[in-house]
Amino acid sequence: MTPRFSFWGITGLPEIAPHDDLVTLIADAVATQSAADPDLALKSGDILVVTSKIVSKSENMLVPAAEREQAIAADTVRVVAERVHPGGTFKIVETRQGLVMAAAGIDMSNVPEGLALRLPADPDASARKLCAGLREKLGIDIGIIITDTIGRAWRVGQTDMAIGAAGVQLTDDLRGANDANGRPLHVTQAVIADEIAGAADLVKGKTSGIPVAAVRGLARFVTDLDAPGARSLTRTGDDDMFRFGSAEAYRLGYEAALAEAKSKQRQD
Repeated sequence: MTPRFSFWGITGLPEIAPHDDLVTLIADAVATQSAADPDLALKSGDILVVTSKIVSKSENMLVPAAEREQAIAADTVRVVAERVHPGGTFKIVETRQGLVMAAAGIDMSNVPEGLALRLPADPDASARKLCAGLREKLGIDIGIIITDTIGRAWRVGQTDMAIGAAGVQLTDDLRGANDANGRPLHVTQAVIADEIAGAADLVKGKTSGIPVAAVRGLARFVTDLDAPGARSLTRTGDDDMFRFGSAEAYRLGYEAALAEAKSKQRQD
């Protein structure tokens, strides 16, 4: 059988405001869309990909633009890298959600003038709530992936990745299987959630006003609600080969060189 997947945008959602019921709004948009095109009615095994921005708006994560720097500091666990430019200091940080992002993911695009938007406080919890609500309302088993835009080291531009998930198997672990030539695979884990997130953005986009997309053809990755969330994808501790930011690496290198110099002085 030829592999085939379908992605389409969920149209007709209004501008999301604090405390809006996303379950009802998304379900109503799906119903309206499928009335015009029955093929777009959601089915069990479909996955909805939801831009984090509408989740944050519904959870009232808006802050005054004048307080953006304070919000970045509040959401930062550690500074990974920073660079001074004429407009200030650009920072790549690890957030309290476990993400490594520019400016802690706090954004001023597609929000009202004078405001900035923080990420959802717990994207996995937001995904579980949305997934449970839509499963109950629609009577089908679907998965939810919440996405945000991220830049990547050594690569130009940005792409979307999963920052929250529920009811979805996040990876396809191929370790122990053989490749097409019969050679054993030792490290290959396809990150299905991020691949879906990036592909779905092709029908959502940043300027289309379509914050939700549906994916069909990947039902084998739809699971129970208690499946691990997107935070489980974060490398931590010794598994993180790039865990030191530039400032940290400089400090550790300086301290190591200083200790070595003092040790040589004592020997002399």
